[in-house]
Amino acid sequence: MGNFKGHALPGSFFLFFGLWWSVKYPLKHACRKNKNICYLGSRAGFQRLEFVEGIIKAVFALIGMVAEQFVPDGPHLKLYNYEKKHWDHLMNWQHATMYLFYGISGLVDIVAHGTNALPAAMDRMMLSLAVFIEGFLFCYHLHGRAMLDVHVHQLLLFAIFGAAACIFLEVFFRGSIVLEMLRTSLCILQGSWFWQIGFVLYPPNGTPEWNQTDHTNMMFLTMCYCWHYAFAFLILAVNYTIVSWAVRSKVKQSQPMEMGLLKTSERDHESEEEI
Repeated sequence: MGNFKGHALPGSFFLFFGLWWSVKYPLKHACRKNKNICYLGSRAGFQRLEFVEGIIKAVFALIGMVAEQFVPDGPHLKLYNYEKKHWDHLMNWQHATMYLFYGISGLVDIVAHGTNALPAAMDRMMLSLAVFIEGFLFCYHLHGRAMLDVHVHQLLLFAIFGAAACIFLEVFFRGSIVLEMLRTSLCILQGSWFWQIGFVLYPPNGTPEWNQTDHTNMMFLTMCYCWHYAFAFLILAVNYTIVSWAVRSKVKQSQPMEMGLLKTSERDHESEEEI
Protein backbone atom coordinates (compact mmCIF):
# COMPACT_ATOMS: atom_id res chain seq x y z
CA MET A 1 0.00 0.00 0.00
CA GLY A 2 3.08 2.23 0.07
CA ASN A 3 2.19 3.90 -3.26
CA PHE A 4 -0.72 5.60 -4.99
CA LYS A 5 -2.21 2.37 -6.37
CA GLY A 6 -1.97 0.76 -2.95
CA HIS A 7 -4.32 3.42 -1.56
CA ALA A 8 -6.56 3.58 -4.62
CA LEU A 9 -7.34 -0.16 -4.39
CA PRO A 10 -8.85 -0.17 -0.86
CA GLY A 11 -10.39 3.23 -1.59
CA SER A 12 -12.21 1.75 -4.59
CA PHE A 13 -13.25 -1.25 -2.45
CA PHE A 14 -14.91 0.97 0.17
CA LEU A 15 -16.41 3.37 -2.37
CA PHE A 16 -17.96 0.47 -4.28
CA PHE A 17 -19.69 -0.92 -1.21
CA GLY A 18 -20.60 2.53 0.13
CA LEU A 19 -22.26 3.58 -3.13
CA TRP A 20 -24.04 0.22 -3.40
CA TRP A 21 -25.34 0.46 0.18
CA SER A 22 -26.52 4.04 -0.49
CA VAL A 23 -28.95 2.52 -3.00
CA LYS A 24 -29.64 -0.83 -1.32
CA TYR A 25 -30.74 0.37 2.11
CA PRO A 26 -33.10 3.13 0.93
CA LEU A 27 -34.58 0.58 -1.48
CA LYS A 28 -34.95 -1.95 1.33
CA HIS A 29 -36.59 0.65 3.57
CA ALA A 30 -39.02 1.74 0.83
CA CYS A 31 -39.85 -1.85 -0.13
CA ARG A 32 -40.78 -2.73 3.44
CA LYS A 33 -43.60 -0.20 3.19
CA ASN A 34 -44.72 -1.44 -0.24
CA LYS A 35 -44.08 -5.18 -0.30
CA ASN A 36 -46.83 -5.85 -2.84
CA ILE A 37 -45.06 -3.95 -5.64
CA CYS A 38 -41.42 -4.71 -4.80
CA TYR A 39 -40.02 -8.21 -5.21
CA LEU A 40 -36.82 -7.29 -3.41
CA GLY A 41 -38.92 -6.33 -0.42
CA SER A 42 -39.27 -10.00 0.40
CA ARG A 43 -36.86 -11.54 2.88
CA ALA A 44 -35.68 -14.04 0.25
CA GLY A 45 -34.90 -11.25 -2.22
CA PHE A 46 -32.62 -9.36 0.12
CA GLN A 47 -31.08 -12.59 1.38
CA ARG A 48 -29.94 -13.31 -2.18
CA LEU A 49 -28.43 -9.83 -2.35
CA GLU A 50 -26.55 -10.42 0.92
CA PHE A 51 -25.26 -13.73 -0.46
CA VAL A 52 -23.97 -12.10 -3.67
CA GLU A 53 -22.50 -9.26 -1.62
CA GLY A 54 -20.53 -11.79 0.42
CA ILE A 55 -19.08 -13.34 -2.74
CA ILE A 56 -18.00 -9.94 -4.07
CA LYS A 57 -16.48 -9.01 -0.70
CA ALA A 58 -14.49 -12.27 -0.56
CA VAL A 59 -13.25 -11.81 -4.15
CA PHE A 60 -12.17 -8.21 -3.49
CA ALA A 61 -10.34 -9.30 -0.34
CA LEU A 62 -8.54 -12.06 -2.23
CA ILE A 63 -7.46 -9.59 -4.91
CA GLY A 64 -6.13 -7.27 -2.18
CA MET A 65 -4.15 -10.04 -0.46
CA VAL A 66 -2.62 -11.25 -3.71
CA ALA A 67 -1.73 -7.69 -4.75
CA GLU A 68 -0.02 -6.97 -1.40
CA GLN A 69 2.00 -10.20 -1.53
CA PHE A 70 3.00 -10.41 -5.18
CA VAL A 71 3.66 -6.85 -6.33
CA PRO A 72 7.24 -6.55 -7.66
CA ASP A 73 8.55 -5.16 -4.35
CA GLY A 74 6.27 -7.33 -2.18
CA PRO A 75 7.22 -10.08 0.28
CA HIS A 76 6.02 -12.99 -1.93
CA LEU A 77 4.81 -14.89 1.18
CA LYS A 78 8.18 -14.37 2.88
CA LEU A 79 7.69 -13.09 6.45
CA TYR A 80 11.26 -13.16 7.78
CA ASN A 81 14.54 -12.44 6.00
CA TYR A 82 17.03 -14.89 7.49
CA GLU A 83 19.95 -13.41 5.54
CA LYS A 84 19.48 -9.88 6.92
CA LYS A 85 17.86 -11.15 10.13
CA HIS A 86 14.81 -8.91 10.22
CA TRP A 87 11.11 -9.02 9.37
CA ASP A 88 10.35 -8.71 5.67
CA HIS A 89 7.85 -6.13 4.29
CA LEU A 90 5.73 -5.98 7.44
CA MET A 91 3.66 -3.14 5.99
CA ASN A 92 2.48 -5.39 3.17
CA TRP A 93 1.76 -8.16 5.66
CA GLN A 94 -0.36 -5.78 7.75
CA HIS A 95 -2.36 -4.75 4.70
CA ALA A 96 -2.82 -8.38 3.69
CA THR A 97 -4.05 -9.14 7.22
CA MET A 98 -6.63 -6.38 6.87
CA TYR A 99 -7.87 -7.90 3.61
CA LEU A 100 -7.88 -11.35 5.24
CA PHE A 101 -10.48 -10.32 7.81
CA TYR A 102 -12.67 -8.73 5.15
CA GLY A 103 -12.40 -12.00 3.24
CA ILE A 104 -13.52 -13.92 6.34
CA SER A 105 -16.44 -11.48 6.63
CA GLY A 106 -17.40 -12.28 3.05
CA LEU A 107 -17.28 -16.02 3.73
CA VAL A 108 -19.47 -15.58 6.83
CA ASP A 109 -21.98 -13.66 4.65
CA ILE A 110 -22.05 -16.55 2.18
CA VAL A 111 -22.61 -19.18 4.88
CA ALA A 112 -25.10 -17.12 6.93
CA HIS A 113 -27.28 -16.21 3.94
CA GLY A 114 -26.73 -19.29 1.79
CA THR A 115 -27.39 -21.88 4.50
CA ASN A 116 -28.96 -22.13 7.95
CA ALA A 117 -25.65 -23.03 9.60
CA LEU A 118 -25.12 -19.58 11.17
CA PRO A 119 -27.44 -17.00 12.71
CA ALA A 120 -28.05 -14.02 10.42
CA ALA A 121 -26.55 -11.60 12.97
CA MET A 122 -23.11 -13.21 12.49
CA ASP A 123 -22.64 -11.28 9.24
CA ARG A 124 -22.77 -7.94 11.09
CA MET A 125 -20.63 -9.24 13.96
CA MET A 126 -17.88 -10.42 11.61
CA LEU A 127 -17.99 -7.23 9.53
CA SER A 128 -17.69 -5.18 12.74
CA LEU A 129 -14.64 -7.23 13.77
CA ALA A 130 -13.07 -6.84 10.31
CA VAL A 131 -13.44 -3.06 10.43
CA PHE A 132 -12.09 -2.98 14.02
CA ILE A 133 -9.06 -5.07 12.99
CA GLU A 134 -8.39 -2.61 10.17
CA GLY A 135 -8.32 0.28 12.67
CA PHE A 136 -6.30 -1.74 15.19
CA LEU A 137 -3.63 -2.42 12.57
CA PHE A 138 -3.51 1.23 11.49
CA CYS A 139 -2.97 2.34 15.10
CA TYR A 140 0.43 0.58 15.07
CA HIS A 141 1.18 1.40 11.44
CA LEU A 142 2.46 4.97 11.75
CA HIS A 143 5.56 4.86 13.97
CA GLY A 144 8.43 6.99 12.71
CA ARG A 145 6.54 8.48 9.76
CA ALA A 146 6.30 12.13 8.73
CA MET A 147 3.87 14.44 10.54
CA LEU A 148 1.44 14.86 7.63
CA ASP A 149 1.53 11.13 6.88
CA VAL A 150 0.56 10.35 10.49
CA HIS A 151 -2.17 13.00 10.50
CA VAL A 152 -4.03 11.83 7.38
CA HIS A 153 -4.01 8.25 8.67
CA GLN A 154 -5.21 9.34 12.11
CA LEU A 155 -8.15 11.10 10.46
CA LEU A 156 -8.95 7.82 8.73
CA LEU A 157 -9.20 6.11 12.13
CA PHE A 158 -12.26 8.20 13.05
CA ALA A 159 -14.17 6.75 10.10
CA ILE A 160 -12.90 3.22 10.77
CA PHE A 161 -13.72 3.00 14.48
CA GLY A 162 -16.98 4.90 13.96
CA ALA A 163 -18.03 2.33 11.36
CA ALA A 164 -16.97 -0.57 13.60
CA ALA A 165 -19.13 0.74 16.47
CA CYS A 166 -22.06 1.39 14.15
CA ILE A 167 -21.95 -2.11 12.65
CA PHE A 168 -21.68 -3.65 16.12
CA LEU A 169 -24.92 -1.87 17.10
CA GLU A 170 -26.55 -3.38 14.01
CA VAL A 171 -26.05 -6.82 15.57
CA PHE A 172 -28.70 -5.85 18.13
CA PHE A 173 -30.74 -3.36 16.08
CA ARG A 174 -30.77 -5.11 12.71
CA GLY A 175 -32.72 -3.33 10.01
CA SER A 176 -32.38 0.14 11.56
CA ILE A 177 -32.29 2.51 8.59
CA VAL A 178 -30.50 5.14 10.71
CA LEU A 179 -27.59 2.81 11.58
CA GLU A 180 -27.44 1.45 8.02
CA MET A 181 -27.22 4.93 6.52
CA LEU A 182 -24.64 6.03 9.12
CA ARG A 183 -22.51 2.99 8.30
CA THR A 184 -22.87 3.77 4.59
CA SER A 185 -21.75 7.37 5.05
CA LEU A 186 -18.65 6.27 6.99
CA CYS A 187 -17.82 3.68 4.33
CA ILE A 188 -18.00 6.30 1.57
CA LEU A 189 -15.88 8.64 3.71
CA GLN A 190 -13.28 5.94 4.23
CA GLY A 191 -13.14 5.14 0.52
CA SER A 192 -12.80 8.75 -0.64
CA TRP A 193 -10.22 9.48 2.08
CA PHE A 194 -8.05 6.56 0.98
CA TRP A 195 -7.94 8.19 -2.45
CA GLN A 196 -7.12 11.55 -0.84
CA ILE A 197 -4.25 9.97 1.10
CA GLY A 198 -2.90 8.56 -2.16
CA PHE A 199 -2.95 12.01 -3.80
CA VAL A 200 -1.31 13.64 -0.75
CA LEU A 201 1.47 11.14 -0.05
CA TYR A 202 2.09 9.76 -3.55
CA PRO A 203 1.03 12.43 -6.09
CA PRO A 204 0.56 10.82 -9.52
CA ASN A 205 1.70 12.19 -12.89
CA GLY A 206 4.54 14.30 -11.52
CA THR A 207 2.33 16.49 -9.32
CA PRO A 208 4.39 18.47 -6.76
CA GLU A 209 4.68 16.70 -3.39
CA TRP A 210 3.02 18.09 -0.27
CA ASN A 211 5.21 19.58 2.46
CA GLN A 212 5.11 16.90 5.16
CA THR A 213 6.03 19.28 7.99
CA ASP A 214 3.81 22.28 7.17
CA HIS A 215 1.14 22.74 9.87
CA THR A 216 -1.14 24.64 7.48
CA ASN A 217 -1.33 21.51 5.33
CA MET A 218 -2.61 19.63 8.38
CA MET A 219 -5.22 22.34 8.99
CA PHE A 220 -6.37 22.23 5.38
CA LEU A 221 -6.58 18.43 5.27
CA THR A 222 -8.59 18.37 8.51
CA MET A 223 -11.07 20.74 6.88
CA CYS A 224 -10.92 18.70 3.66
CA TYR A 225 -11.82 15.58 5.67
CA CYS A 226 -15.02 17.32 6.79
CA TRP A 227 -15.77 18.21 3.16
CA HIS A 228 -15.38 14.55 2.23
CA TYR A 229 -17.96 13.63 4.86
CA ALA A 230 -20.33 16.35 3.63
CA PHE A 231 -19.96 14.91 0.12
CA ALA A 232 -20.78 11.45 1.48
CA PHE A 233 -24.01 12.82 2.99
CA LEU A 234 -24.82 14.51 -0.31
CA ILE A 235 -24.52 11.17 -2.11
CA LEU A 236 -26.80 9.55 0.49
CA ALA A 237 -29.39 12.32 0.13
CA VAL A 238 -29.42 12.14 -3.67
CA ASN A 239 -29.66 8.35 -3.83
CA TYR A 240 -32.29 8.20 -1.06
CA THR A 241 -34.39 10.77 -2.91
CA ILE A 242 -34.10 8.99 -6.27
CA VAL A 243 -34.92 5.56 -4.82
CA SER A 244 -37.88 6.89 -2.82
CA TRP A 245 -39.23 8.71 -5.88
CA ALA A 246 -38.86 5.59 -8.05
CA VAL A 247 -40.71 3.38 -5.55
CA ARG A 248 -43.49 5.95 -5.08
CA SER A 249 -43.90 6.21 -8.85
CA LYS A 250 -44.23 2.45 -9.09
CA VAL A 251 -46.83 2.50 -6.29
CA LYS A 252 -48.91 5.11 -8.14
CA GLN A 253 -48.73 3.09 -11.37
CA SER A 254 -49.87 -0.07 -9.60
CA GLN A 255 -52.86 1.56 -7.89
CA PRO A 256 -54.97 2.07 -11.10
CA MET A 257 -54.27 -1.53 -12.09
CA GLU A 258 -55.44 -2.74 -8.67
CA MET A 259 -58.58 -0.60 -8.90
CA GLY A 260 -59.28 -1.98 -12.38
CA LEU A 261 -58.93 -5.55 -11.15
CA LEU A 262 -61.21 -4.77 -8.19
CA LYS A 263 -63.91 -3.31 -10.43
CA THR A 264 -63.69 -6.28 -12.79
CA SER A 265 -64.15 -8.72 -9.91
CA GLU A 266 -67.14 -6.70 -8.64
CA ARG A 267 -68.81 -6.78 -12.07
CA ASP A 268 -68.23 -10.52 -12.31
CA HIS A 269 -69.81 -10.96 -8.88
CA GLU A 270 -72.88 -8.87 -9.89
CA SER A 271 -73.28 -10.88 -13.11
CA GLU A 272 -73.23 -14.11 -11.14
CA GLU A 273 -75.95 -12.76 -8.82
CA GLU A 274 -78.18 -11.74 -11.78
CA ILE A 275 -77.87 -15.19 -13.31
